[in-house]
Amino acid sequence: MIITVELVRALLRAQFPQWSGLNLRATEPPGWDNCTLRLGDDLLVRLPTDAAYAHQVDKEQQWLPRLARHLPLTIPSPVAMGRPTSEYPWNWSIYRWIEADPSSLPTSAFARELGEFLQALQRIDATGGPGPGRHNFHRGGDLAVYDEEVRRALVILEGRVEAREAMRLWRSATATNWDHPAVWIHGDISRSNLLTRSHRLTAVIDFGNLAVGDPACDLAIGWSWFDRETCEALRTALPLDDATWLRGRAWSLWKALVVAAGISPTNAIEHADPMRVVQRCLAD
Repeated sequence: MIITVELVRALLRAQFPQWSGLNLRATEPPGWDNCTLRLGDDLLVRLPTDAAYAHQVDKEQQWLPRLARHLPLTIPSPVAMGRPTSEYPWNWSIYRWIEADPSSLPTSAFARELGEFLQALQRIDATGGPGPGRHNFHRGGDLAVYDEEVRRALVILEGRVEAREAMRLWRSATATNWDHPAVWIHGDISRSNLLTRSHRLTAVIDFGNLAVGDPACDLAIGWSWFDRETCEALRTALPLDDATWLRGRAWSLWKALVVAAGISPTNAIEHADPMRVVQRCLAD
């Protein structure tokens, strides 16, 4: 769905007139699953762009305030929830704005800070939390749900990818399971969702894929963005078993394959160089 400044301003006038006079402008990038606009100096408006993401609004509104007080970094803070109208069909949110610097290359210190954040997230009582499913595209669930996509991607990419090595990694990973109580997962730990100030990790945003389950999907950044040194720093800060790290590598491989093969549309950052990520996964 195309979301314009005029549409959002009309929603604000109808539902939150106290903020309708504030300056409203698009952010860059505007977002993929959700469109984000800055509202004044201290707020942002976040609206799902498709029905597939609409159910994430209620989940974030319910759980983020409960999680925030247990975490060492800033996460999004809901201020209000908008309702559907004849012009816009889903719930939407107003959040507090989080100031950040342009992203830079991650360091080992950055990776350790991320590991400490994820460890704190996993320690929070997960009772009653949403399990993996369609609402978060099966993050935290069984990797095998994407088996057909991986195989189809390898056919499309024949000659460009070492299919035998890729399938060896995929089969090894899908043969393992998370044999512990389900823990909180972010579900989309990626470059665009990690905010920094003065080269320090200060905030983690976009909890649309939040769930409780297997934390392996939150490790995929070790191959999708980090190099070996920063991945090792993350691993040191987040002591999970080898099988979980193997599944994390397979999550990264799956995403890179389906993007490279054109099976899954994605944002500009992920689309930039998926073949590099595939090679990084296979090289390890």
